[in-house]
Amino acid sequence: MASKLLRAVVLGPPGSGKGTVCERIARSFGLQHLSSGQFLRESLGGGECPRGLGEGGFSSITTAFLPLMTAPCYHGACTGFPRTLGQAEALDRICELDLVISLNIPFETLKDRLSARWVHPGSGRVYNMDFNPPHVQGVDDVTGEPLVQREDDKPEAVAARLRKYKDAAKPVIELYKSRGILHSFSGTETNKIWPYVYTLLSSKIPPLLSDEEN
Repeated sequence: MASKLLRAVVLGPPGSGKGTVCERIARSFGLQHLSSGQFLRESLGGGECPRGLGEGGFSSITTAFLPLMTAPCYHGACTGFPRTLGQAEALDRICELDLVISLNIPFETLKDRLSARWVHPGSGRVYNMDFNPPHVQGVDDVTGEPLVQREDDKPEAVAARLRKYKDAAKPVIELYKSRGILHSFSGTETNKIWPYVYTLLSSKIPPLLSDEEN
């Protein structure tokens, strides 16, 4: 276990790889990974999140998820929360974040990633048919159950999702920038962004794994 409690948030648009980055942070530094999307799926018995919840409805997500992030023993990194300025302000009133990581990925890259993304509804496991396909096409590697493409990942819906994220995230990013805790990383590949994130976290808490081990 790392020696210092740390609370971090990873922000990024749909398809930016924030879940992958957060999982690597958890492994490398002995932190917990909280995902609001996974939390809501489990709360709904493994089903896909209703649109309002998945996109960060204030009262539903804030009421359910905020206590997890602000628990005295919580030591980790979070994805999917806060998504709106209201959520960020609610979190700020009872919990001080140590750092916020923002992933900046070009629109065309996000569009391609999302259009090629398929998921296992029960677990939330994500596959990309271009660079992370399942062992058997259309089937989850762990359960053997069918994969689905979410309605929001279909090409015609992607542009609207990205615009909505940009509008909602701008004031959140500005808030954390004004606090001096925002760290932005730009690129098109998670593997190339990751070493910079690793270096940043290493300056805050000692890693358990080397960069090469992750």
